[in-house]
Amino acid sequence: MKETETKGASAKPLIAVIDDEKDILELIGINLEKNGFRNARFLAARPFMDFLKTTIPDLIILDLMLPDIHGLDVCKSLKQHPKWARIPLLMLTAKGDETDVVLGLELGADDYMVKPFSIKELIARIKAILRRDDRVKTEDGQKRTIDDILTIDINRHEVFLKDRKIELTKTEFTILVTLSEKLGWVYSREKLMTRLWGDDKFIIDRTIDVHIKNLRDKLGEAGPWIRSVRGVGYKLEP
Repeated sequence: MKETETKGASAKPLIAVIDDEKDILELIGINLEKNGFRNARFLAARPFMDFLKTTIPDLIILDLMLPDIHGLDVCKSLKQHPKWARIPLLMLTAKGDETDVVLGLELGADDYMVKPFSIKELIARIKAILRRDDRVKTEDGQKRTIDDILTIDINRHEVFLKDRKIELTKTEFTILVTLSEKLGWVYSREKLMTRLWGDDKFIIDRTIDVHIKNLRDKLGEAGPWIRSVRGVGYKLEP
């Protein structure tokens, strides 16, 4: 059931939180409010999915272990729906569930945190994810077309492979924009992490590598342009 929805100024970002543990739900909600966010809280997936029919949040915090629908299935449904696919999603997972983490990132989640987690770090990650559009839009305000095949429209947050639009998550788009700034230039994992998460230092593990894999898959014939440089990072080179 839906637990609460905090009312506030419409300019404040709305965060949807889905977790079946009432204490965690309340803890996250209270701290979101303290940090200037509105929040809508849910103890299960189905009430949240009903909520999405009328309201689009700015970010979703999704626990994977829910009583009605597994969080990975929720994530998959969101990323397959054109209206919801671009909503940033941060997963909450139990310690040691690395397989779920990788699957979630492959399905399009932007980030994850392992329980128990630091509320301060959670808030920092939320802010970092929501800042990503701002970072992208201030790059140069132009379209970038590579070999008449791949077009990146920074202001519109759109990518086209020839005439076909490619749906990317915020994270994938930010990585692609970064790599496209200088073709052939090698960007270290740390550089990419800084672009994604700012100065906040998080334990990333395989996150960058999974996002790169997803990006390659989505870019089709342009996917191989994203090349790995062993021990260093990645570059975009047609």
